[in-house]
Amino acid sequence: MLLNERKKLTVPKLTEPELLNSVPTGLLIGGQWRESSDGGTFDVHDPATGEVLATLASATSADAVAALDAADAAQASWARTAPRVRAEILRRAFDLVTERAEDFALLMTLEMGKPLAEARGEVTYGAEFLRWFSEETVRDYGRYLTTPEGKNKIFVQHKPVGPCLLITPWNFPLAMATRKVAPAVAAGCTMVLKPARLTPLTAQYFAQTMLDAGLPAGVLNVVSSSSASGISGPLLKDSRLRKVSFTGSTPVGKRLMADAAQNVLRTSMELGGNAPFIVFEDADLDAAVEGAMAAKMRNMGEACTAANRFLVQESVAQEFTAKFAAAMGALATGRGTDPATQVGPLIDAGARDDVHALVTAAVDAGATAITGGAPVDGPGYFYQPTVLAGVPNNAAILGQEIFGPVAPVTTFTTEEDAIKLANASEYGLASYLYSHDFNKLLRVAEQIEFGMVGFNAGVISNAAAPFGGVKQSGLGREGGSEGIAEYTTTQYIGIADPYPR
Repeated sequence: MLLNERKKLTVPKLTEPELLNSVPTGLLIGGQWRESSDGGTFDVHDPATGEVLATLASATSADAVAALDAADAAQASWARTAPRVRAEILRRAFDLVTERAEDFALLMTLEMGKPLAEARGEVTYGAEFLRWFSEETVRDYGRYLTTPEGKNKIFVQHKPVGPCLLITPWNFPLAMATRKVAPAVAAGCTMVLKPARLTPLTAQYFAQTMLDAGLPAGVLNVVSSSSASGISGPLLKDSRLRKVSFTGSTPVGKRLMADAAQNVLRTSMELGGNAPFIVFEDADLDAAVEGAMAAKMRNMGEACTAANRFLVQESVAQEFTAKFAAAMGALATGRGTDPATQVGPLIDAGARDDVHALVTAAVDAGATAITGGAPVDGPGYFYQPTVLAGVPNNAAILGQEIFGPVAPVTTFTTEEDAIKLANASEYGLASYLYSHDFNKLLRVAEQIEFGMVGFNAGVISNAAAPFGGVKQSGLGREGGSEGIAEYTTTQYIGIADPYPR
């Protein structure tokens, strides 16, 4: 069905029970939803209440291999599918996700905890990868040219890398799936998707949406499971698998890279972050506070791009911190389904306890909690939005991802100090700079070791931009024109000159 034949699809908004009942609970293998091979299951919980939302089939190693069997069987025919056909499937998927936006948003809020307003934003962001790569599908250019000495012709083409293992995290259940699935579909690759154990419902619903959009059986297979290693282990050892794409922690990414090396797999690794948010004395402080709120509090701080270290020039540190703390302290905490909620729960009790341990250690080391600084009483895994001032540069909270609504503020004197503090991390994903001096912004951007830099902007992720980091934040890029290249191999064909000299 081409663009001018596309029909308007109407999908009514579902109630919470109806929505949960509509989510497939099995494993998607070869186009069919099925139970796990051993009948095993696992529960998915609401982090705002601790209650069970759904019970899903838990894939075994045998199920993982069966999913790869299906992907391998579909690979050759899918790779030969016309780019326009693949593009139209992605565009229909974009239309369907957009039509079902409220259902996707509610599902994410229920299983992950983010407020509905943020969940709706993720639907918009996640759907854009489907639209973007529907357009990129037909623009995966090769090249044809003459060798420098003029004796032969060079023909370069891009081919799908082959069956892929896609492992997604719990914090952005839809966007992390679309960011991997869309370019794989565009490139002509088949897939085995392993969603996070804590938030698999959105991925299950998305997979069904892809089938509804016309994706052929076996192209996308989904194996939700309570055991991540039980899925990745046998697949990484299987010579039919040609790529693994992972978003998650650096320690897990390192283990996957080591395992992937045995079969020399293509790898894309979007790993940890420790983003500096640098405020220079000439910055618009109100704009900087607004950007800080966006960079810190998206997803309750549970994002690899979240601002983790607020580096503020000494002359404006007190004013910035006071304004920032006032904005943080005014946020309303609650279950994400409540329209008044601005801050939802953390993903589980362990995450909440880890955040509080970092805050406690920082205070013990001399920091002051200007606002917040403690868990929220009651059911669920809530933590108060927190601003810490006077954080020592050697505090543990500055050296690792916080993954919570906590903002540690420290100061610097000169531009050189800011650069040194920013680079004092093993991570290099996102960073944020605030100043009126564009030349300063360019100077600092060239010297800080980060894959992404926001100039006077607290949110920089976009489907049209290459997302990724340096150092221990990972390898490869997702989104942009670079995104499809991660799922292709380059083949060079040397052709004898048709006009021999």
